[in-house]
Amino acid sequence: MSGVPDPRLILREQELDAGLELLLLAESTLWAATDAALEPEGKGLGRSHYRTLFLLKRRPGLGVRELARMTALSKQGASRTLGELVKLGLVEKGAGEADARRKPARLTKEGAAVEGRVSERLRSLLARAYRSGGLDAVAGARRILTALAGGRLAIGRPEPEI
Repeated sequence: MSGVPDPRLILREQELDAGLELLLLAESTLWAATDAALEPEGKGLGRSHYRTLFLLKRRPGLGVRELARMTALSKQGASRTLGELVKLGLVEKGAGEADARRKPARLTKEGAAVEGRVSERLRSLLARAYRSGGLDAVAGARRILTALAGGRLAIGRPEPEI
């Protein structure tokens, strides 16, 4: 698969607006499901808490700076979210190996359980959407979302060894 765009793909403003509309409505559906799944947790958790839990599951050891860059939260917002999760016993911070100021965060057992319950609901939504799109559409959807995510995908992932 080549990274060269197909020159035949010319999208008009109306088509791009339709795509933006779909992305915004899909995001609303995912966040509504997230809110509904967080409610029974009874810890006052919100979307930024879930997003942080999920990203720490996928990329253990993230620090405040990486979390802020990935989520477009301010450093203060990312720090506050992490601090609240630490107080709730859902996340623990360790000491940085190279930099003592950097405190990599990891999910606790309870944090992993909360993240798992919420993500299970979202995975179900995504699976239904993928099934309705068909097998061929899944790879295309992933390519589009990967292109939109851009450089954020590399944040917090270990450097490849040479």
